[in-house]
Amino acid sequence: MPDQPRDRRAITDAIRTSLERTAERARSDLEAPEDPEVGPPVPAAALAAIALPGASETTTIPINGSSREILRLAWPVVASQVLLSLTGLIDRMMIGRLADGGGAAAPLAAVGYASQLFHLVHSTLFAVGLACVALMARAIGARSPRAARHAFAGSIQVSVLVTFVYAFFLFVFSREALAALGAEASVVSMADPYLKLTLAASLILSFTLIFESALRANRDMRTPMFIAVVVTTSKLSLNAILIFGLLGAPRLELIGAGLATAISQAIGLGLFLLVLARASRNGPTHLRLPDLFRRNPATREVIRIAVPGVAERLVLNMGLLSYFWVLSHWYGTLAVATYTVGVSLLSFSWIPGTGYAQACSTIVGQALGASQKEVALQTGRRALLMAIGTSLPLALLFAWYRIPLARLFTSDLEVITALSPFMLALAAAQPFLQMHFTLGGAHKGAGDTVTPLLGALIGNWLIRVPVAVLIGGVLELDVVWIWATLIFDHIARTLWLGVSFSRGRWAEIR
Repeated sequence: MPDQPRDRRAITDAIRTSLERTAERARSDLEAPEDPEVGPPVPAAALAAIALPGASETTTIPINGSSREILRLAWPVVASQVLLSLTGLIDRMMIGRLADGGGAAAPLAAVGYASQLFHLVHSTLFAVGLACVALMARAIGARSPRAARHAFAGSIQVSVLVTFVYAFFLFVFSREALAALGAEASVVSMADPYLKLTLAASLILSFTLIFESALRANRDMRTPMFIAVVVTTSKLSLNAILIFGLLGAPRLELIGAGLATAISQAIGLGLFLLVLARASRNGPTHLRLPDLFRRNPATREVIRIAVPGVAERLVLNMGLLSYFWVLSHWYGTLAVATYTVGVSLLSFSWIPGTGYAQACSTIVGQALGASQKEVALQTGRRALLMAIGTSLPLALLFAWYRIPLARLFTSDLEVITALSPFMLALAAAQPFLQMHFTLGGAHKGAGDTVTPLLGALIGNWLIRVPVAVLIGGVLELDVVWIWATLIFDHIARTLWLGVSFSRGRWAEIR
């Protein structure tokens, strides 16, 4: 009997504690975004180990690494990538119809050269976007919207500055840069205005990509996807009008394609600004104009996290530029046009690998942050099997229908004939490409960005580029052997990352 008052007090304290926790969860639910998607698309190195402990209170979905969870995180990424690839595909289909005089090879090659230079800018922006996701997600997980806003503003500062420097030098030395890649004089004249228009669009992209990253860091995966639908529709509609001179507009051909890109990006920027203008003043995505011109303590952190990503992207892009130079220098405009069209055609087949990689990266990071190493390992294996299971039928489909697909692009028989062996090589490389995409996602989710970087160095600079130079410059073999180097590049990267994954050390990084 004497213990009854003590028991009642214990029960009362337990009920009070339970009610306080319930109230706290209710407040958390009110502060959390309504979108049910969880986690950023690609957590950077620091996100997995640092952001999750604070974020785990608001994570409503168990970290179990199931196939359903992987698919649920992957599908918005896949949908966005499909839109992006569809835009590029139809863009090149329209340009491939500009066959007056010299055929379709020249305009297609012009787009290919300009795109390679533009990718230098885009790759750097992508790395800054990853840093934005990492820092904002960390701050949101720690319930510090003020720190998230600092990271948001700092990411914009870095993004705009880097883009301006890149765009300025490429704008001033555009002809020299195109010629350095081996473009013929006629192709340089065609590609130069198109490149300058896409560089102008990159200044807009420096804002929109960070805006997109900020929304995804705040668990809003759908708004960027809806905006991508509008941008894609605008781009393709303007393409048809400006390239071919429809609805009374002047026929601008390749310049029209560049204008369509710039205008559609501006439309996307306007939509993002409308969305952000409605954000809560105390929320993580609220942005004030003066914040962009102040000294920001988060800017240094953005740079620190972005540098490894920039290094990997530069390694890959410099490898592609060197590969492009080999094609141009020893095999000419037709080979460049073939590469440009073929990559656009086959880009759809590796989109699932991108989605699996980003979903795997998110789940692995969260699992390791929650000290669930076995879940991280199982997720990596499961995502890898899903990538293989998806890539094999897609590769067979694209290989079997390579000629009909090529005819969608152009009626130029020379380009169609050249595409056949290249598309076979790309189809053969697809399973390996999707495998190293997914394995790389697992490593990055654990905070290991060095292993994927080394894999890129091995595949590009020990295999693809030197072997291509040997084949084209020394042995003077047919271009088919140049295409074969792609396969060995992706096999090498898959083996490197596969061995690292099986050892499991990547999951122990702190």
